[in-house]
Amino acid sequence: MLAQAALTPDYIVTQVFNGLVNGGFFALLALGLSIIFGMLRIVNFAHGAMYMLGAFVAYYGALYVHLPFFAALIVAPVVVGAFGLAIEVLLLRRLYELDPLYNLLLTFALVLMIEDGMRLAAGALGSPYDTPSILSGATNLGFTLYPTYRLFVIAVCIVVCVAVYFFVERSALGARIRAATEKPELTQAFGINTRRLISGVFAFGVALAAFAGVLNAPNTNVTPTMGDSIIIQTFAIVVIGGLGSILGSIVAGFAVGVLATVGAVFFPQISNTLIFILMVLVLLVRPTGLFGTVERTA
Repeated sequence: MLAQAALTPDYIVTQVFNGLVNGGFFALLALGLSIIFGMLRIVNFAHGAMYMLGAFVAYYGALYVHLPFFAALIVAPVVVGAFGLAIEVLLLRRLYELDPLYNLLLTFALVLMIEDGMRLAAGALGSPYDTPSILSGATNLGFTLYPTYRLFVIAVCIVVCVAVYFFVERSALGARIRAATEKPELTQAFGINTRRLISGVFAFGVALAAFAGVLNAPNTNVTPTMGDSIIIQTFAIVVIGGLGSILGSIVAGFAVGVLATVGAVFFPQISNTLIFILMVLVLLVRPTGLFGTVERTA
């Protein structure tokens, strides 16, 4: 009786907003994965670790140099993006001519090394990161009071996702990136430095993960393993949206975030597997994902 009383329309709408918050993080992470996979054909297992590093850069920045939250939204992606650039130049670049399995194993090894390094530095339990005072408290939405910071997260994630979409799909640099993805030899023949593009794309994808980590830091404890569970779900979302699809990552990220959160209200017993059930159903109907296309081999 109590459970039925709790499932009011207002409560469901609140859960939809919670789903949009989770979906925003999913979409940002999926965007980074899709951009990297689209150009480099690398399944970056270290993406979750970069998300975690973004949160830790914000945390340690606030702790030691009093770095404000809004500054951390810029500084952390730049720092982690530079770290990702070093990984691409020093390690991944040496493996492009080899079987993709080598890249997968390398990024998986990086996850273990980075997480263990952060455990030694920060401990296993992690620490809280304070919500910026200007975004603390709740906003009256008419049907409920909802945390102001979470509304900020939804808005920022939507703006960033739309900006990235138009950058990749509509800008001149985005056109070069797409050309280098589809016809790298021809693109290089036109005098475009594809190696520099590859490095920049990897750093940008990693920076998106770090940005998501900073955004989520006030919502959760900043821990060395905070990227583990979300990155597994993000891989499923990338598959649902279509490998390498920018639009698919955005739409699937937000949609799956809402469906998984609201679905967990009605089916709590399978809340941890709802995303993967949805992934299987999508693949049964459309093996390339919602927005994916069959790659041409000729």
